[in-house]
Amino acid sequence: MIAWQAPTVDAVYVLAIIVFILGLRSMSSPTTARRGIVQAGVAMLIAVAVSLLVPGLSNFLFIAVGIGIGSLAGWYWARVVQMTAMPQMVAIFNGMGGGAAGAIAAVELLTSLNNGVTAGLSLAGAVIGSTSIAGSIIAFLKLQGWLRSKPIVFPGQQVVNIAVLVLGVAFGGYALYSLQTFWLLPFFVLLLLYGVMLALPIGGADMPVVISLFNAFTGIAVALDGFALVNGPLGDAGYAMVVAGTLVGAAGSLLTLLMAKAMNRSVSNVFFSAFGATEESGAGVQGSMKSIDADDAAAEMAYANEVVFVPGYGMAVAQAQQKVKELADLLEARGVTVKFAIHPVAGRMPGHMNVLLAEAGISYDKLFDRDEINSEFPNADVAFVVGANDVVNPAAHRQGSPLFGMPILDVEQAHNVIVNKRGQGKGFAGIENDLFYKDNTRMLYGDAQAAIGQLVAALKKLS
Repeated sequence: MIAWQAPTVDAVYVLAIIVFILGLRSMSSPTTARRGIVQAGVAMLIAVAVSLLVPGLSNFLFIAVGIGIGSLAGWYWARVVQMTAMPQMVAIFNGMGGGAAGAIAAVELLTSLNNGVTAGLSLAGAVIGSTSIAGSIIAFLKLQGWLRSKPIVFPGQQVVNIAVLVLGVAFGGYALYSLQTFWLLPFFVLLLLYGVMLALPIGGADMPVVISLFNAFTGIAVALDGFALVNGPLGDAGYAMVVAGTLVGAAGSLLTLLMAKAMNRSVSNVFFSAFGATEESGAGVQGSMKSIDADDAAAEMAYANEVVFVPGYGMAVAQAQQKVKELADLLEARGVTVKFAIHPVAGRMPGHMNVLLAEAGISYDKLFDRDEINSEFPNADVAFVVGANDVVNPAAHRQGSPLFGMPILDVEQAHNVIVNKRGQGKGFAGIENDLFYKDNTRMLYGDAQAAIGQLVAALKKLS
């Protein structure tokens, strides 16, 4: 293969970087997000292609095999994975990025341990990348239901975690000091163990924050590896990694802070408080749950002026987004104003509800975030909650509740509230929902797809 001159390679990398930035900018809006993903993909294709032309590169057969396997696996899983399983796919694919960064760092450490700058950057990348892949795997197992979703805790857990991290970093530091690669083995083992132990005490309610933070970790690890490559013989190959990793790290960090803010908690609280490990006793809840059947619920909606849908993870589990779209269309055909209230942490990953509703063909102009929609609830005749729990719990306004201070969707202010739920269980946070006991709330029990199907049938009879 003909190697390009360094200035030409650098110029193409600059082009890829510009396209990366344009793609990231497009992803900031739902209406342009698809275009942004395509732009980012084109940028990555450019970066990979020009990397193959960097002077001094070898082992093209192994590179081709890796690209082929990764491309086929990615294409296959993107085709077959249901939208409801998207959070765990995002978690594991993000973990793959962290693992790749850790593997690159390992190679750099094994080949450049005597190069202080390169080795130091690689060591930092290895710490973050190893933590990211191990933590992401635990997040995947929890989301997939193969591991307990509630926090897994034991006495002295944080002390043990810190000890594992410090000991692991100490082994890595000693490897740099002694120039003996043997000490890298316990270094990587302990850092992987730390990633596992870091994610174990995190419950399902915190997964949006966890996924975005591990995404940021992966970006930072990639950027550090890029800096290490820049200082090596294949310096040009590191520039795209530096920029792409920095963009991902910055975006992931900002998203993590936004997710934590949406829960009125700090990132450290998410990772070290084991939120949801113990369930609230239910003190402070007054009244009783009152049920409603599909016919009565359909009648309330049919003769309303405005209905606000509030989707949650229950809708995702039931794959009911298409039924929700059908119900919304029928209501609009009767002249009812329909809006959708989206809480930032509804679901198991950032933007989960937006993705599901977009898949069902619901227009973006009907989707409103918490700040936009909360003032609308007092005017709504019906707030229809589909599988949401913690994000609509008025206990957040009650001092003493674990949710106290969390910004929620104030659905209890609607004239009537209909909550579709499979049973009377608590949400991921393990906290009793005050909303279910309000005088203006009625419970429509059943799987979301089946229950909304009954609503659709009842609404058609009214027509």
